[in-house]
Amino acid sequence: MVLIVALDYLSGTEVTVEPALTAVPALAAVVSRRTWYPLAIGLGTEAAAFLMAFRSDTLGESVHAASVFAILLVAAIGWVSATLRLRQEQALADAQLVASIARRVLLRPVPERVGTVRAAVHYEAAAAHARIGGDLYEVVNTRHGVRAVVGDVRGKGLGAVETAAAVLGAFREAAHQEAALDRVAGWLAVSLDRALHENDHPGVEEEFVTLVLIGVRPDGAAEIVNCGHPAPLLLRGGEVSPLELAETVPPLGVLDPADVRPPVHRLLLQGEDRVLLFTDGVIEARDRAGVFYPLAERLPRCAAGRPADVLQRLHEDVVRHVGRQLGDDAAMLLLQFDPPPALGPGAPRGAATVHLPQQAGVLARH
Repeated sequence: MVLIVALDYLSGTEVTVEPALTAVPALAAVVSRRTWYPLAIGLGTEAAAFLMAFRSDTLGESVHAASVFAILLVAAIGWVSATLRLRQEQALADAQLVASIARRVLLRPVPERVGTVRAAVHYEAAAAHARIGGDLYEVVNTRHGVRAVVGDVRGKGLGAVETAAAVLGAFREAAHQEAALDRVAGWLAVSLDRALHENDHPGVEEEFVTLVLIGVRPDGAAEIVNCGHPAPLLLRGGEVSPLELAETVPPLGVLDPADVRPPVHRLLLQGEDRVLLFTDGVIEARDRAGVFYPLAERLPRCAAGRPADVLQRLHEDVVRHVGRQLGDDAAMLLLQFDPPPALGPGAPRGAATVHLPQQAGVLARH
């Protein structure tokens, strides 16, 4: 407004830039955080218009009358626009608050240390404002050792969140109750089948869940069960080995729960070994040329520091690779075997473990 008044003053009485004042209340509506602000600016702009018209002695001319009317109209429209925008922003803020609370309940924060492992998680929902999606993760410390799950529900939206909630609720109970990791997977299959039959949202009959379960005992004996999920990565020193299993089972929800009998595979973790569990939103992230993100190749470059720092660098690297927001939910869970000195590898006697074969990425079946 000051700029337009100054231009009008410097241009002389023969030329007027008064019509440009109509942009002032419009801009006020854009930057306003209060609904009354466009109206107040509109009144100030009207005063400036009358001042410019009085100075040029052309108040009765049509150009000034039209400017006065246009300023009033734009100020009124700006008030309506600002009111609607602020209501939408408040509704979005309320929805984000609810989503944040739901995420903290469903996907609880992972402590930096859980039993004999250091842990960190990084989760990114595909929807920019959703905060939560169809990926799931959890780490619990049980009498059977530390147990963790990372999974991916087919689909998005509230239906995927409901399914993820059912699986996580079952895991939190089964991880403590079942001594065998394959029995935990069977428990999840039963709970998922029941949840899918109870839900009635569209596409529920086609939903399934891929997931990987891992258990780490105090002596470093690790068990892994994979149900149609991408294989975890073992980072030992500077070498990365995919923990490909000799035999896997389909995702949960594909088979009848009674037929879910996944094999349990074991390996012996050494001090400072790290196991990265992730969902396909990470490895299927593509750049503009369609090249998938090479997670196994990039992991050693980001491996320095605490698990949380590693995942943060990995996430930033994925975003740089893609060059835009990720198109799918992406979750990463990093477990570092780091027992206290009294619980180092080999301290407890009689531990039933199977050592890694010559090829570190191939697990022995139990």
